[in-house]
Amino acid sequence: MNNFKPKLLLHACCAPCGAYVIEKLNEEYELTVFIYNPNIHPKEEYLKRTEELVNYCKNNMIDCIEYRYDPKNWFKMTKGLEKEPEGGKRCEVCFWIRLDVAANYADTHNYDFFATTLSISPHKNSQKIIEVGEALADEYGVRFITEDFKKNDGFKKSCEIAQDNRFYRQNYCGCIYSQKEKNID
Repeated sequence: MNNFKPKLLLHACCAPCGAYVIEKLNEEYELTVFIYNPNIHPKEEYLKRTEELVNYCKNNMIDCIEYRYDPKNWFKMTKGLEKEPEGGKRCEVCFWIRLDVAANYADTHNYDFFATTLSISPHKNSQKIIEVGEALADEYGVRFITEDFKKNDGFKKSCEIAQDNRFYRQNYCGCIYSQKEKNID
């Protein structure tokens, strides 16, 4: 019997979005959760989301890497897109920023696959996320898992897991512009 599992680097944004995807993928992959979210603002929000995800991984014996928090680069890369609506061009650039770092990390650390939890959200354009992931897979030579995780009740299951675990659940995507759009201070 072969117990070999391919190595997967899973970019994750937060525990509520990540838990269902982590549970699903952990069954067939040697999974490492990769936290890289320079878009999350303010830093206190970033720290809350990261702590929740790190604790979830630790409690479930899942390897977890917290990559550097680099909001200055994110602001530089999204300059001029401040007035874009949620789901617009700024979000696409944000997908590129985060998935590029994840794909590069997966390549340089010999992962077989990379993926992201971003497609679990009903507020995210899964097709755009998949396009970005596939382009980066071609660039780095690491396969991308092209699944829209919200399908087949994935989002509903993620909400149930979040509720069962009493996860902190934010009420905006993460960046200062989505925070302002939701009128959250």
